[in-house]
Amino acid sequence: MILTLLFTTFVTVFLAEMGDKTQLTTITLSSTTNKPLAVFLGSSAALILATLLGALAGGSIANLIPAFLLKLLSGIVFLIIGINLLAQSLKDSKSDS
Repeated sequence: MILTLLFTTFVTVFLAEMGDKTQLTTITLSSTTNKPLAVFLGSSAALILATLLGALAGGSIANLIPAFLLKLLSGIVFLIIGINLLAQSLKDSKSDS
């Protein structure tokens, strides 16, 4: 059971991280510094710390807020972010014209 959760978490996070701004930033830093090992170690440490904070916060929040409410709030927040990004994109495309 724990191996299934470990594998599912790994695949989900791995796919979510592919091509995101963290990976693009790591590529940029690595190409400009010519020190790929230092960039790898720094970005890995940052990702591990951010993930640890997220896992700890998620565990704490799950004890305080019912799962259905947490999913609802998450969905609303993602919708707001998406609408804001769409509005900003439309605004930028109008200003470019």
